[in-house]
Amino acid sequence: MDRDDLFAAEAEALHRATAVLADPASAPASHRAALEELVQHYGQLMRQSRRLISRSDRTERELNLLNARLQQLSDELDYKARHDNLTGALNRGAVFERAHQILEQSSMSLIVLDIDFFKRINDEFGHPTGDAVIRELVGRLRTTLAGNGVIGRVGGEEFTILLAGVALEQAVTLAGRIRQAIAGERFQCLSARPVTSSFGVAWATAGSDFEEAYARADQALYQAKRGGRNRVESEDTVTG
Repeated sequence: MDRDDLFAAEAEALHRATAVLADPASAPASHRAALEELVQHYGQLMRQSRRLISRSDRTERELNLLNARLQQLSDELDYKARHDNLTGALNRGAVFERAHQILEQSSMSLIVLDIDFFKRINDEFGHPTGDAVIRELVGRLRTTLAGNGVIGRVGGEEFTILLAGVALEQAVTLAGRIRQAIAGERFQCLSARPVTSSFGVAWATAGSDFEEAYARADQALYQAKRGGRNRVESEDTVTG
């Protein structure tokens, strides 16, 4: 049926009722018949309208639920693209992106650390235990930082902490606290041996290149490893 014919029957009933009303000589029976016809068509229109409104409301609810689910999936994909699956910390790409954002606004200290002799842990106790060590270590980082700083996993057993607006000396002190939080108590997932980490700390001015600061922190980390591990070194203590 054409769109113009959707209400053809109702239009005809209305036309006949109008003609009856306009005719002063029409009989009462004609008025009653016209009214009954109008009531019949009006009732039908009401029922159809209710069905259409109900369908429209249901469709709107379904669309809203679909949009909410699509937004949820989008958020989940964005989270997975930026976070490490094992620990929930930022992944390497997200850490570097965040570091560049910070340096656009302020100075920043960064701490790099990795787990000492981590390969031995995997070899002696298996990769599931190694994964558990990484998760527990990140948990200790979060507890020690207490919401301050950005934690990222940038390698298998290597991590970076970004500290916006924090001076180098303060960052070195914080790295010492983190080192103690890791080494000071046996891990629940690996009570058979201690877990320790080595640390390198560097500082970057606002607007500077993060990769250069990261390289200095990484060099300090290797200085800590050469110095015996389970220690903190900063860019100020690096020797050639």
